[in-house]
Amino acid sequence: MRIEAVDVWLVEGIKYNWTLLRITTDTGLTGIGEATNWPGSPLVYHATRHLGQHILGEDPRRVDYLWTKLYRDFNWQGPTGTMMCAMSGIDMALLDLKAKWLGVPCYELLGGAFRTDILLYANYWFTRGGHNPQDYADQARQVVAAGFTGMKFDPFAHTNYLFGSDLSTNLTLTADQEDLAYDIAAAVRAAVGGRVQLMIETHAMLSMPTAIRMAKRLAPLNITWYEEPAGPESPHTLRYLSEQIDIPICVGERHYSRWGFRPLLENHAVDYIMPDITRCGGPNELKRIATLAETSNIQVAPHNPNGPLSTLASAHVCATLPNFFRQEFMFNDVPWRDEVITHPIDIRQGHLILSDRPGLGVDLVPEVMAQHPGVLEPRKGFYI
Repeated sequence: MRIEAVDVWLVEGIKYNWTLLRITTDTGLTGIGEATNWPGSPLVYHATRHLGQHILGEDPRRVDYLWTKLYRDFNWQGPTGTMMCAMSGIDMALLDLKAKWLGVPCYELLGGAFRTDILLYANYWFTRGGHNPQDYADQARQVVAAGFTGMKFDPFAHTNYLFGSDLSTNLTLTADQEDLAYDIAAAVRAAVGGRVQLMIETHAMLSMPTAIRMAKRLAPLNITWYEEPAGPESPHTLRYLSEQIDIPICVGERHYSRWGFRPLLENHAVDYIMPDITRCGGPNELKRIATLAETSNIQVAPHNPNGPLSTLASAHVCATLPNFFRQEFMFNDVPWRDEVITHPIDIRQGHLILSDRPGLGVDLVPEVMAQHPGVLEPRKGFYI
């Protein structure tokens, strides 16, 4: 069996483009994957096409060999970023293909399932109304009514992630903005009650004093984690932060591969990690990262504001982890999320239910993807 073609699509999502791919063999067997990242989705798209050409003629069943080959052959580009996103999607497609070849779900090739009902937490549920306590509280109640017991949100003034647009260039907040952030978080806590887990997102867009001050202010609200209070550059900075505050820290969406996570764990810098399957190296690398985290007694909560294949592949990995916590899920999304795949994602009462169908359990529908091509021209609120 040899790889004959690697096809890549850029598909419009609710907030950014998805990069989806399909590997086809000379036997007709296929595997599908996702390499989504942003801003810069066209870069990921072209990188995935380029790396796909590099594996033509190879045996797709040599999954770890091909991961290592791509990592070493393209390491001059650096071990992170666009290259690793492309590798992540290819790794996912190879795993899907091999599992379909063997007639088993992907989780069987990752050690077998501890569980097939994957506990989720909701993100992107605050999509209507304004940046005010009442609108956040009203929408938070809808999340709980749908059966979710955990939710994440950014209560700060981060309405635009692009530097210099809506943000202070020194990453501070005014006194009014700090008050508003606290009031929003307090309103959400009051709306959902004391047992729903709340995760506070900062997007690494707060200065050190601001991040510490707001964490201390938010701590009495019983916050499950404080996400990315500093950027990915220094585990020592994160450890310092963790020693100043009383909220657990979670990071990982901007860390790539086991080598990127190793310093976090060795320095005891964080309390949870959230690798992103379309960035960290794919499902096999996510499994390796989780095993490494287990040696530090750290739980794993995969980052996943991505497309449907990322959601399913993350769940297959989560099924196999003894140190699994929760998986992120986009509460609101485009209606074609379940139309670009052959079976809809099965969500019940805040859980994703995995099927026993081979591979990821779905295939892509090119005709539907073609109806929703990736966005390439600037659009307000959309990150190309």
